[in-house]
Amino acid sequence: MTSSDVAEAVRAAYEASRAVYPLGGGTALDYGSAPARDGTRLDLTGLNKIVDYTPRDMTILVEAGVRMADLAATLAAEGQHLPIDVPRASEATLGGVVATNWSGPRRYGYGTIRDYVIGIHAVDGRGVAFKGGGRVVKNVAGYDFCKLLTGSLGSLGVITQLALKLKPKPEASNAILATCADLAAAENLLCRLINLPAPPVAIDLLIGPTWGLDSEIRNPSAALAVRVEGTEAEIASLAEQTQYELWSGGGADVRRLDSKDADALWSRQVEFSDRPAWTSLSETRDRVSEKRGHAEDDGSPLVAKIAVPPSAVTQTVAQLVAFDPNCVIQAHAGNGIVFARFSQFSQADLTNVLVAKLRPAAVALGGSVVVVSTKLEGLTPHLIWGGRTEAIVLMERIKQQFDPRDVLNPGRFVF
Repeated sequence: MTSSDVAEAVRAAYEASRAVYPLGGGTALDYGSAPARDGTRLDLTGLNKIVDYTPRDMTILVEAGVRMADLAATLAAEGQHLPIDVPRASEATLGGVVATNWSGPRRYGYGTIRDYVIGIHAVDGRGVAFKGGGRVVKNVAGYDFCKLLTGSLGSLGVITQLALKLKPKPEASNAILATCADLAAAENLLCRLINLPAPPVAIDLLIGPTWGLDSEIRNPSAALAVRVEGTEAEIASLAEQTQYELWSGGGADVRRLDSKDADALWSRQVEFSDRPAWTSLSETRDRVSEKRGHAEDDGSPLVAKIAVPPSAVTQTVAQLVAFDPNCVIQAHAGNGIVFARFSQFSQADLTNVLVAKLRPAAVALGGSVVVVSTKLEGLTPHLIWGGRTEAIVLMERIKQQFDPRDVLNPGRFVF
């Protein structure tokens, strides 16, 4: 497949007013609203070439269908990386990650995929190819297509090629873990982490027994997992300082994990939004060593992503636990992104809890609530994404310009 093939396929669909659904690795099919009408699947995994990579420039030009794991391997061979953590990296494609604007636990230290896209090639809803940005990192001339298409869920254009800026790959990494008797203790520890001389790359607040973190506290309410990266000397120093802040702040069972347990926990953190937390670190190590083709069904009726200011993370978690004491939560506490896997969530709760309580509470804080995946039926875009706002009205106008016949992913995004 080539970019020309993509343009031809979209052009034919435009002329026939037939819907087109771009598909990468298929790892985010549950994300977003259901398709509005029947259409044609456009498989982009054939667009998987490294177009140009000059390591000394710290940039790379690749096709959108490249798998994230393959891209990581290519970059690692040159001591570089794209520090974006996504579930099922062996399946997920770069274009899909950009289309969903996905980011993982290291968003706190490295930012989001939007921060790394410096050039983009795409095809609009009429089958017309266009591009923005370039290989020059400071290229800001003209309309910013890079930011516009990132997170648009393929509704404005089919991404075919991307230019990315890169980072040097850290020499080493480690995790420091502490458990907390309650959320007040967790909040105190989070405040203590502000005193660190250098920020960690990730700070996760983990809630729920299925995280399987052994502790001297019986059934701890929460655990804090802090990840540090850098040279061996840097992480040794930062890990020691992190342990001290957590211990002096009243954290229990504060410890630096060995490399196997650190890697096992990290895998669970990265995969959590797509898979359930597993029951123990040893079980995780066993499962990580297996090649797993599909996400497990953990029985969760609904998985939500809540964005709030970092200062409101623990109060948001308290609200979630008050509704469902058995929900499992991963909160990226440094940047205010909270993922909740509910153990109970009925059709009636969509109105009584999601619309009436959770979403208004987040919006009042300047945040949002999005349904990541659900087993419940009949969810409208309003329920999944939230109500109409001025921003959505503006996005609808942009959609009309890029895709006048609503050919690209109709119904999947907010409009």
